[in-house]
Amino acid sequence: MNREDLIAGLGEIVGQENVLSSEMDLELYSYDASLDRARPDVVVLPGSTEEVSKIMALAYRERIPILGRGSGTNLTGGTIPVRGGIVVHFSRMNRILEVDIPNRTVTVEPGIITLDLQNEMLKRGFVYAPDPASQKVSTIGGNFGENAGGPHCLKYGTTTNHVIGAEIVLYDGTVIETGGKSQDNPGYDVLGLFVGSEGTLGLATKMILKLIRAPEAVKTMLAIFETIEDGANTVSEIIAEGIIPATLEMMDNIVMRAVEETIKVGYPLDAACVLIIELDGMPDGMDKKADLVMEICRRNNVREVKMARDAAERDLLWAGRKGAFGSIGQLMPSYLCCDGTVPRTKLPEVLAKVMEAGKKYDLPIGNVFHAGDGNLHPLIMFDERDPDQLERVKKLGSEILKICADAGGTISGEHGVGLEKLSETRFIFSEQDLEFERKIKKAIDPAGILNPGKMIPSPLQ
Repeated sequence: MNREDLIAGLGEIVGQENVLSSEMDLELYSYDASLDRARPDVVVLPGSTEEVSKIMALAYRERIPILGRGSGTNLTGGTIPVRGGIVVHFSRMNRILEVDIPNRTVTVEPGIITLDLQNEMLKRGFVYAPDPASQKVSTIGGNFGENAGGPHCLKYGTTTNHVIGAEIVLYDGTVIETGGKSQDNPGYDVLGLFVGSEGTLGLATKMILKLIRAPEAVKTMLAIFETIEDGANTVSEIIAEGIIPATLEMMDNIVMRAVEETIKVGYPLDAACVLIIELDGMPDGMDKKADLVMEICRRNNVREVKMARDAAERDLLWAGRKGAFGSIGQLMPSYLCCDGTVPRTKLPEVLAKVMEAGKKYDLPIGNVFHAGDGNLHPLIMFDERDPDQLERVKKLGSEILKICADAGGTISGEHGVGLEKLSETRFIFSEQDLEFERKIKKAIDPAGILNPGKMIPSPLQ
């Protein structure tokens, strides 16, 4: 099928006004938040599951690569159409289909913005817990594909812990439903296979999400440390004490300075790092738990630990954390966000090795990360217009992931593999492991048209 016939065929399914094919449109869909670029042949905006099914059937008949996309905020190249083909953009499918308070669920389409959903549920006294830093613009469909996390995943888990059912369009247009509102479902855990599969197995067109009661009490603290080691040791001791905070987030001096240039949170510019510690739950016992956390901070040489006095102060602290990535633009025009996870007790050792690696490649690194679950986000700052810097940053990013793997960790906490980490999968998987994943991919997508070239590297020759 030539490109003109493809555009016409898609127009018959969704209406020609919902097919994008101009040079400008294709350029706009050629990138996400990673370093990679590739243009699709056409972009299509379906309005229903039926239309997605027909689009998929067309792609299968003609063996055209097809890729689902939300806002394109992912950081590892997952929405880069490396083999051209069709990009299915879900912005029109952005509705809340059902709110079922008795069963504590909400059913949504994939194009709804994460924060929009959370704000709507909060009006009803409930919370959809996963909160990636991109929540203002990222979509639930993208969260589903990447198994997104966020600061609150320490206590509440990642996206996979909050998706209980889904409607999925398979490679040939077949529509299946998996999971549901019941507590247990017989058969294979098909839903678990699709969440985090980075769009390589099917396109989710409807998701049933779990809601939890909004906490009655929240206490947010800012702990200031003279060394990163003291901050990391505090994290380990809080968890060892049996306290599971809602969040334990760390920022180092470089990131704090960048944030203060843009948001003016009031972070101390002479400290090595800060921890944002948030407790939530029932009011009874909350003060006692907060006192214990403060005592643990003091035992680990905290310079100062202070409590947010009201919602405005709490929101300001979180504005700094959520805006940290964007603030790095004050320092350098580009950054690569690595995403590795290590055991909490290894944080001081691994962070030291990460900073040494940065010196080796002569590239500055800022750290802002989910310290509570050992999920590191070293931000390597550079100018991608400089080919030499670009080459060095890729080598450094790979070395950082090797450091994480060697420490007993892994190469992704929440950003996935995409294109960026294909080679690095071999840090944690054997060739037999990868071949098993290839067999799963082939069984569910025998034509190999769904987001090809992602997540699983080609066999070694």
